[in-house]
Amino acid sequence: MASKITPNDPRVTYKTANLNGVTYSYILAEPEGQPINTIFLIHGWPDLSFGWRYQIPFLTSLGLRVVVPDMLGYGGTDAPESPARYTFKNVADDMAALAELLGLSSIILGGHDWGGMVVYRIALHYPSLVSALFNVCTPFVPLRKTYRSMTVAPNFKYQIQLAGPDVESNIVGEEKIRQLLASVYGGRTPAGEPGFDTGHGAYFERLGDIGSSPLLSKEELDFYAKRYAIHGMHGPLNWYRTAELNFEDEKGLAETMETFKFDMPVLFISATRDAALPPALSTGMDKFFRSLTRGEVDADHWALWEKPNEVNQYIQEFLFGNARTAKANL
Repeated sequence: MASKITPNDPRVTYKTANLNGVTYSYILAEPEGQPINTIFLIHGWPDLSFGWRYQIPFLTSLGLRVVVPDMLGYGGTDAPESPARYTFKNVADDMAALAELLGLSSIILGGHDWGGMVVYRIALHYPSLVSALFNVCTPFVPLRKTYRSMTVAPNFKYQIQLAGPDVESNIVGEEKIRQLLASVYGGRTPAGEPGFDTGHGAYFERLGDIGSSPLLSKEELDFYAKRYAIHGMHGPLNWYRTAELNFEDEKGLAETMETFKFDMPVLFISATRDAALPPALSTGMDKFFRSLTRGEVDADHWALWEKPNEVNQYIQEFLFGNARTAKANL
């Protein structure tokens, strides 16, 4: 199993930065010696910067400086009340501001889940900033000229519940948060029932009976619960309340999609058993990239933790696998 950071790991530092009026918390991990480049890792729901725990020490061992924000609404980062602050464009602006604050004219990007959507937007809005990017599980979905809700798909039904009031009103306090997270991260009742699935969302009546997560230790789950309890669930759930706001923000860019291609090299790693983002969702996306490398791991949505060695190997081969790619990316 790959090395990973722990909740109080001395190899990383938690820092803060004011970005466009919002205070972000982020992990900073430095390699030994002069870094050859800086990589930003962007997480999704219901995760934290700590979700990249298997990738952080691996990437520093390759000579990269690693910057991993708690995204807007999560952990030590501010949680604005209005969903309007959580649009992809606003968050992309925040990440560009963080790069500028750190004195960086070029970064590599990595994303997972909602973080994957964010890294595509950073590359769309700030192409000269991004030398390369990789995405785990999240395919590129071209921007549309007309609005269409994605929640009509069976694998996205859970998003209807998350966008509504029920999760926020039922999941209050550290213990309830711990139960929900254990459910999303694979915990089950003694009868083998899930506490969460993509076709429904959270089964509130089962949460008290959910056992331990097969993906996190007790220490790690406790760390997640405490970090989530800082602001509660409102901020993280706001990401599911931005669909129409994102559409309005991106209508202009949608006009360019017929001929658009990402110029930088891109790696997409799908997860065979991902119920929310199955590999089939990436069908047809190749035409939007000048250089797209594909990989797949036999894992569910939490491939970063379930198959860290395989994910890390794909990333290393993408960044260092041949002289052309290494020169372009680093």
